[in-house]
Amino acid sequence: MVPTKRRVTRVADLLNPAATLLPAANVIMQLSLPGVGYGVLESPVDSGNVYKHPFKRARTTGTYLAVATIGTESDRALIRNAVDVAHRQVRSRPSSPLSYNAFDPKLQLWVAACLYRYFVDQHEFLYGPLDDTTADVVYRDAKRLGTTLQVAERMWPADRVAFDEYWKRSLEELRIDPPVREHLRGVASVVFLPWPLNALAGPFNLFATTGFLSPEFRSMMQLDWSPGQQRRFERLLTALRLADRLIPQRVWIFGYQLYLWDMRFRARRGWRIV
Repeated sequence: MVPTKRRVTRVADLLNPAATLLPAANVIMQLSLPGVGYGVLESPVDSGNVYKHPFKRARTTGTYLAVATIGTESDRALIRNAVDVAHRQVRSRPSSPLSYNAFDPKLQLWVAACLYRYFVDQHEFLYGPLDDTTADVVYRDAKRLGTTLQVAERMWPADRVAFDEYWKRSLEELRIDPPVREHLRGVASVVFLPWPLNALAGPFNLFATTGFLSPEFRSMMQLDWSPGQQRRFERLLTALRLADRLIPQRVWIFGYQLYLWDMRFRARRGWRIV
């Protein structure tokens, strides 16, 4: 059930402390579609490379999520134009193991579907499924996670049943090849952070990431998971529930608002947004 202190009318209302530990698991889900995985791995856009610019990469992702969930139409036009500039450079090369193009709306639909799961997973891991009425409201609002870029409204599955069918079909197309797996293992272990942060946070973040992954994604990542680890993960979820009771939900929305203010400020100054 939805926590009684929280009124959920949009996807951003699902934000809670789990948002701080779920990103790597969600990135693994996104990159498990080969076209997305190799697009990120082979991207020539160094400014978006998490290993070279981890904090900028985090800002870009946070800005996109903020714009897509609580931004205005003008905000979405700004981020769309900025992301399009980067995406024009991301396409397969003759040496690539498969053909891909970052403008492919089918690839973007999968990423948007994973981002929708990012918000829903935050709630479900802590509190279980949303009630049907709330879940339908959230799902309709989540459409902008895709339509902010090249996903046409008609491509977004019509309802949650259609989404579940799309998700199950998509699982058959997923795989994580060794080069992509190595990249993702580094993401989950936050090896891109400066020492000693990576040494301190890496093992814990890998543990949390593995816990947040469903068995099929763990298998693709070749990550083991034992009953003992599951018990420790349950204790982590208990701590996150406690944190959610102590931290007002408006704090998370304010964080997204900061991303919006930063983007608008950069746009007025003529600075790069992403």
